[in-house]
Amino acid sequence: MTFLILTRQGYDDLMAQGATPEAIWINPDVLSDDEIEQLRQRGVALAVLPERVDPHAPAEREAAALRLADDGPLWIEYARPEAAGALADTSPEAPSSRLPRALQQAQESAARLARLASRRLKRFAASDGAAIVIPYIGYGTTERLLLRGRVLKDEGFVTPEPGHSGWRNLTELYKRLGSDEVPGARLRARFQGTELEIVTDDNGYFQAELILPQPVAAGWQQVELALLDPPPAASHATASAEVLVPLASAKFGIISDIDDTVLWSNVTNKIRMLKMLAISNVHTRKPFKGVAAFYRALHAGADGNEANPLFYVSSSPWHLYTPLVDFLRSQNLPLGPLMLKELGVKSLFGAGRHQEHKLANIERIFGTYPHLPFVLIGDSGQEDPEIYRELVLRHPQRIKAIYIRNVNPDPERIEAIDRLAGEVRASGAQLVLVPDSEYAATHAAGEGLIAAGAAAEVRADKRGDESATAATTATPGA
Repeated sequence: MTFLILTRQGYDDLMAQGATPEAIWINPDVLSDDEIEQLRQRGVALAVLPERVDPHAPAEREAAALRLADDGPLWIEYARPEAAGALADTSPEAPSSRLPRALQQAQESAARLARLASRRLKRFAASDGAAIVIPYIGYGTTERLLLRGRVLKDEGFVTPEPGHSGWRNLTELYKRLGSDEVPGARLRARFQGTELEIVTDDNGYFQAELILPQPVAAGWQQVELALLDPPPAASHATASAEVLVPLASAKFGIISDIDDTVLWSNVTNKIRMLKMLAISNVHTRKPFKGVAAFYRALHAGADGNEANPLFYVSSSPWHLYTPLVDFLRSQNLPLGPLMLKELGVKSLFGAGRHQEHKLANIERIFGTYPHLPFVLIGDSGQEDPEIYRELVLRHPQRIKAIYIRNVNPDPERIEAIDRLAGEVRASGAQLVLVPDSEYAATHAAGEGLIAAGAAAEVRADKRGDESATAATTATPGA
């Protein structure tokens, strides 16, 4: 991990634990020439920023972070509020130009995490380098299986529990976001006598395509993975990758976004999104009301037995893969392959290649199942309507319906989506802007995508979710 250090206090906090970071970008006025030379002699890849970044100017910090995005995961120092003079006033009467309370809290959390990060670096330096294989859910056909995953240093990830505190959630989130990859690791993938050796890339990721000599049965398949080098921890020497081969009964596939589509992530407000991720886990976060029942209805199809496959394509980072799968399981959402995005500053604070990422992964799914039409589900917060419109233009006969959850009340955005809906309609497909899952289910039932009675089940599920929410938020004795 690379550290962006902007103040002397931030540098002192980082070094207080006796750690030696691998890489640091630093403001020109923080260290003396002698200190810089000493760090470089200790093996630190230290670079001085070409111009000073104001630690209390968010725009300058973000611009510097974007320039360093290609260096991989980046830790950014946020200056302590008390060091900002007038900016530290966060009372309700403070002018709007002063530091908002939410940002002050984020800065305080960042300072704590910087100290945690330095302790992690010290611990890793003394660790035995044991590795762990994390396989991702794959997909394929009866003739070939596609899978991917990652090899990381074993950091003792803890399965989240409903009673975990916000600080425990924050610690586990940081462990995942800051996990150390193992490049050049060798693995063996084995399935029913077919074997393939795989090597991880510079970021610890691996992917493989197993061409099968004999067709395999449809349904869920298990590919065994064995870590050959470096030596794994004894309990992590092997792993099993789940691979979905859709059944012949499937009438269509479903491709869904996750953030602000399945569950509220506030992805259009990055600070709030990170705060929400930090204080919650898979048990305390809930899907949008009625979503689970709607997705189960789409999976079941019109006759209730179609087993239509689901694919989740999101710009969430791969670091959150395990929590997201745990979320799908805990909320009884249909399980399916997840196609996520490699973490970088641009993934969190800029548009990056969001559209390119989604289009490439969806095109790969389309190519794997050339005879299967699809239902596409997304939200209005980012580029899902535009991405799905592009897919309709490329594959006018492959899209049965597009459901866009309306999470952006801006009239201009709604008008823009209405125009996109008109373009989609001209191809024979439909793009529907929906307020909730009940509305989407009613439309899907009318189109014969789900059973007629399934819309009522979605309505009941939605009301059950609302009742549960009201019960947990009600004031005692009210």
